[in-house]
Amino acid sequence: MIEFYRDILRKARNYGAKEKRDASLPWWARIGRLFWFGFGWLLVICLFAIFANVLPIDDPLTTDLDNLFLPIFSDGHLLGTDAVGRDMLSRAIYGARISLVLAFTAPFLSLIAGLALGLPAGYFRGRVDTAVSVFVDSILAFPNIVGVMVILFFLGASLPVMILALAFFGIPAEVRVARANTILFSEREFILAAQAQGASSLRIMVRELLPNVIVPMLSLVLFGMSIVIIIEGALAFLGVGFPPPTPSWGKMIADGFEDISRAPHVTLVPAAVMFLTILSLNMIGDSLRAITDVKASTV
Repeated sequence: MIEFYRDILRKARNYGAKEKRDASLPWWARIGRLFWFGFGWLLVICLFAIFANVLPIDDPLTTDLDNLFLPIFSDGHLLGTDAVGRDMLSRAIYGARISLVLAFTAPFLSLIAGLALGLPAGYFRGRVDTAVSVFVDSILAFPNIVGVMVILFFLGASLPVMILALAFFGIPAEVRVARANTILFSEREFILAAQAQGASSLRIMVRELLPNVIVPMLSLVLFGMSIVIIIEGALAFLGVGFPPPTPSWGKMIADGFEDISRAPHVTLVPAAVMFLTILSLNMIGDSLRAITDVKASTV
């Protein structure tokens, strides 16, 4: 029995020493391999999307009725062709532009709105908190996808409209996280010290609370980027996405679903690209959350 407890103590000491060694490592060593895998995939996709016009690939809108449903690794078509002979590789690359623009704009607009509403709600409480809560609950009472569909139906399925619609329905999650973290930090010593020195509420929220609140919200933004890509695919599958012939991953999946038994690659290629992108965003978010998760006792 004594040896058993000694073994436990020895493992505890070794674990503590390992944690100290890990903490002494630079952030790029502590962040983990999953982060670099996700970052590498996103970097490649972003570079392909940015430089799509200069890449040696076919026009994503050019049809070739003599080469319908060519399989993967066909001559001249690395990822095959679709139902009208369009190159799947070029359509996947150009489709990345739509998904990445949505992913890199809508969640950050939601972040700005969430900070603008969540910080005052968590700092002032009272009527301000009540008003913000009513606004957030009103948005949550309406289904997101249905709301985006209604907006796209009346205003048109254009990229700016979809960005604003997705950003609007992403506000509640950002507000709640910003409010909760503001309440957590508003009672800390450095906030009380700033209040005692006569700092204004605006200065306290911008200079003291914002740097602490925004850190956990960035992980939520990465998760929101994944959700935006998924919603775009769902809207395209429901027939209310971007009109043809605009290539997008969701539209490609929807177009190829009818012929999935005949040519599964038409659906599986964009689905795989979308899956890897969403997986990369989630792995990056988890890695950043792990290295920025500071214990309350050490803040």
